[in-house]
Amino acid sequence: MNRTIDQELFELIGDNHQMTSADTPLRADAFLKSDSDKMKNIEKHFHAIMDEMGLDMTDDSLKGTPHRVAKMFIQEIFSGLNPENKPKISVFDNSYQYDKMLVEANINFNSTCEHHFLPIIGKAHIGYVSSGKVIGLSKLNRIVDYYSRRPQVQERLIMQIFNELKTALDTDDLIVVMEAKHLCVSSRGIKDESSYTSTIQYGGIFNEKENRNDFFNLLTKE
Repeated sequence: MNRTIDQELFELIGDNHQMTSADTPLRADAFLKSDSDKMKNIEKHFHAIMDEMGLDMTDDSLKGTPHRVAKMFIQEIFSGLNPENKPKISVFDNSYQYDKMLVEANINFNSTCEHHFLPIIGKAHIGYVSSGKVIGLSKLNRIVDYYSRRPQVQERLIMQIFNELKTALDTDDLIVVMEAKHLCVSSRGIKDESSYTSTIQYGGIFNEKENRNDFFNLLTKE
């Protein structure tokens, strides 16, 4: 097959983990259709993809797959695209005047590479110092999960989580670290199964190396 300039550019962008914006690229009319209508259309198109690959779509094991994939896309792995699914973020006054670092580590997340639609599987670690507000621990998990459940690149994902928490907690004293295995690296292309990707975003007191080290020390397992 003769490669076009566009095809070469598409592959270059994917291999270099490039993103175009810190915001998820969505059309203005992204949510005019109902979830039900979207699932019907995805089911139809995914049936055509499977059929194009030569699969026997009358087989009992395969004929329900387009419906299952459509439901999974809309209701599960890409549910974070819809702002209606955004978790309600409740913050509370820091009435007990705790003024040191709070860390929640090893938050599991599952996302999807927007370049190849393959899984990204990893852990997030979050630390902050209250400026007068605190957030329920489970909300940290829910925020990570919400932004993970959309087509992503890891750099954008960490920025979205960081910015959401910075706004909710009204503090710059925040640090987020994410470590993930990308199946677009391990199962295709270079097929490197041992590597993983780390990203970090921080501000406020965490601009000081000493405070970052305190955070990382709290992540260290005995």
